[in-house]
Amino acid sequence: MTVEQAIQTAIEYEQRVQEIYLQAEDHATDEVGRRLFHLLAEEERRHVEFLRYELDEWKESGRVSPDMLKTAVPPRDKIRAEVAKLETPISTEDRGEELEMLRKALAVEQETSAFYRRMVEELPEGARPLFRRFLEIEDGHLAMVQAEIDTLAGTGFWFDVQEFSLEVGE
Repeated sequence: MTVEQAIQTAIEYEQRVQEIYLQAEDHATDEVGRRLFHLLAEEERRHVEFLRYELDEWKESGRVSPDMLKTAVPPRDKIRAEVAKLETPISTEDRGEELEMLRKALAVEQETSAFYRRMVEELPEGARPLFRRFLEIEDGHLAMVQAEIDTLAGTGFWFDVQEFSLEVGE
């Protein structure tokens, strides 16, 4: 696969994930759940925009750079540490639909991560940092979605992302 094809494929993956989060936001019955799905959908939208920019850069200069790629989702370790602080109870309503959407999101995030991992291994060294950065971000997305599944299914609490500082590197 060429770098151009890899970026175009990455755009398709990010759009698929965004669509799942938008559908989940529309169907969520809990406000905290809607906020989570909205945050993740916006994150994926920004990824698509960034990848389109990088595709243009690649076509013009033959270079890509992950330096401007930011994320609103904390790193995996921070997510795990925050799970213990859950304080936002959900109602006693059935959350089966939200859980199903989270499981769909998890599957697509896993598929997307596998793609980025393959690109880090297969692409020329000059393109690898871009895909390494996306892999790091997807690792955080996977941790967030898995934490939501675990806590919603097991404790009856939403993992409210607003408890986090959304600054990169914190």
